[in-house]
Amino acid sequence: MAPPTAPRDPAADPRTDPTAVRAQPSLTTSSGAIWLIVGALFTLVALAVLIPMSTLPGGVVALVAAITVGALYLGMLVAGVATAPGRRRLGILATGMLLIAGVSLVAAVIVAFGAGR
Repeated sequence: MAPPTAPRDPAADPRTDPTAVRAQPSLTTSSGAIWLIVGALFTLVALAVLIPMSTLPGGVVALVAAITVGALYLGMLVAGVATAPGRRRLGILATGMLLIAGVSLVAAVIVAFGAGR
């Protein structure tokens, strides 16, 4: 027998609960400048790793990844200007930064394994 279900607590709704992580003003009303700053740092570090890796065997992967990282950051800059402030802009900028990190990591691992053979 299933336990009885308790009535839904309206305070548990993240849209109305001010203590919910998703409802924090810093995550919903930020201008997105911090994402652009951290994205620029990620991009600089990624390019500092990927560009020298392009001289290794399999370096074409690193070169393509470096171009992709640059394009992703350019996309973040465009999104920061072209989208209205709010959740959507912050989500796009966060996704761009995560993609920069992911593309860089995958490319570095592929080139490193290729150079180690």
